[in-house]
Amino acid sequence: MGKINQEMNINEDLIKKAEVIKAISHPVRLCIVRGLLESGGRNVTEMQNCLDTPQSTISQHLTRLKAAGIVEGVRNGTEINYYLVNEDVKKIIKSLF
Repeated sequence: MGKINQEMNINEDLIKKAEVIKAISHPVRLCIVRGLLESGGRNVTEMQNCLDTPQSTISQHLTRLKAAGIVEGVRNGTEINYYLVNEDVKKIIKSLF
């Protein structure tokens, strides 16, 4: 019984890691997380200027990244600064670039 439970936990962990990889697999999201790693944090306007992508598109991608636990937003007055918080993603981005 113990071995079966252990295998199920491993599979759940693999499923979670696969979801993280899927979340960063889009070119815009990959660019966002790379930029956040390099800069330490940015707001949507700064990302928009860097990516030459509409703000609404960036916001949609940030929603996906937040849902996957990859980025977090911190409100500072009227703006929200986003930060890369997932250590696995930091390692992946560092190894890619």
